[in-house]
Amino acid sequence: MGNLDEQQNESGDRLIKSAGIIDHKLSRREILASIGSAVMLASCAPGFVASRSTQTAIHYQSLATVSARIQAGELSPVDLTEQILGRIGRLDGTLHSYITTLPEQARSAAQRAEQEIRSGNYRGPLHGVPIAVKDLCFTAGVPTTGGHAFLSDFRPDFDATVVRKLKDAGAVILGKLNLTEGAMIGYHPDFSIPVNPWNVALSTSGSSSGSGVATAAGLCYASLGTDTGGSIRFPSMTCGVVGLKPTYGRVSRYGVLTLAESLDHVGPMVRRVEDAAIMFEVLAGRDVNDPTTLTEPVPDMQQTLTEGVVGIRIGYDRAYADNGVDPQLVATIENALGMLVDLGAEIVQIAMPEFTVDLARDWVTICSAEAARAHQRYYPSRANEYGAFFADFLAYGSAVSDRQYAQARRARDEFSARFVAALNQVDAVACPAGGVPSPAASDVGFGTVALQEVIGTTWVKYTYPADFAGTPTLTLPCGETALGFPYSMQIMGSRLSEPLLCRIGHSYENATSWHLRNPPV
Repeated sequence: MGNLDEQQNESGDRLIKSAGIIDHKLSRREILASIGSAVMLASCAPGFVASRSTQTAIHYQSLATVSARIQAGELSPVDLTEQILGRIGRLDGTLHSYITTLPEQARSAAQRAEQEIRSGNYRGPLHGVPIAVKDLCFTAGVPTTGGHAFLSDFRPDFDATVVRKLKDAGAVILGKLNLTEGAMIGYHPDFSIPVNPWNVALSTSGSSSGSGVATAAGLCYASLGTDTGGSIRFPSMTCGVVGLKPTYGRVSRYGVLTLAESLDHVGPMVRRVEDAAIMFEVLAGRDVNDPTTLTEPVPDMQQTLTEGVVGIRIGYDRAYADNGVDPQLVATIENALGMLVDLGAEIVQIAMPEFTVDLARDWVTICSAEAARAHQRYYPSRANEYGAFFADFLAYGSAVSDRQYAQARRARDEFSARFVAALNQVDAVACPAGGVPSPAASDVGFGTVALQEVIGTTWVKYTYPADFAGTPTLTLPCGETALGFPYSMQIMGSRLSEPLLCRIGHSYENATSWHLRNPPV
């Protein structure tokens, strides 16, 4: 591992060599102090053992790895599906990541995939691979609750576009994943709260909590999440997985229950950046059933994934990244930036626009008003069937006037223009995906959470902006806390920059091993 002082000096020198970040913002001593502490924590963390970082059990292998083995005939989709179903049966009674499992449908799909592949009809890298989808996505003939108790018996008669695309690609759908009610914050009291597989005391965050837990715990090889204010990124961060929030309109939302029409995004949650690229290629594209989808062709993600980061300019604003954030997380991200400099990237100091409390309130105004419109069929006529938090959220949104909504949209547009201008200065921007690990949901998860708490949290300044602007982000592991829990960084980019974000993330993964660490389950 080398001398610790040498590592600290090398890490500091990497950032000193990058473009102007030391001259304008940080002293050499500050860089060395922050990065040194991150290295110290990583090397001395309790439970930091080789067996966890070199885990190769089949349930923790990457989607790309098992896909290649299936294509080569080394791995049977039927056997693989049985293994993952068995693991779900053993573990998910405690983890609560699935709300509905589909063992018979999964077995049938696996058998069909195996027969097709043997006959030479190989559909692509998802063929025969077990995955799962958030229970916000319509699945024909299967309960789709959206986290609402009164939708427990709702069985759509068609698949959401994203589900159809996954099935067309030959994926084996294991089941539907648990989530907060309506994809907002609180859980309905009739449903269990997903448990963080790293530590039961930690939150799984965000509405795509079941997706984060199932992916991290080896209960699927990929999952679908949605992101309206951070619900792909937060659970990716807390569960130590990779989350890709695409550009708004890149992935169809047809057949996905709406939280907020102008803010909702659908994207993959996986264990490797390459897996995110594979999923994105399948999911993205124009959909005549969703008029908000984009007409730009779907990029060949594999073509650019391995091109490296030489000459790539990555923006970083220390003041933005460390305000109210765990200092060790900041140090870990700066260490990751040093690694990217070693790989040939350039770190450029930029100034991100301030995301104020007033802008956070504007997000609540827009989201709640659009949610109230989306739920007109059920609210307020069935208000007593909602959980406490989401009922209050809809009541708040129902009271938003047209004038208030229009004002919030104007503020959003003005901020988004500044945010996009900052992104356009560089190829990508690095920052946290959130602040610090938070306690697991308990009564707060079920009950009324004051909107002021949502507005005041440090985390939202790293997630709301990209949802406001509809720009893509990639969240991936970059370290661990002193107690062995994952740290993550977020790489943000301009519109349609998913290939570049995955290229940066893939280069970082190839030079590190954080993505190989798995929870102790």
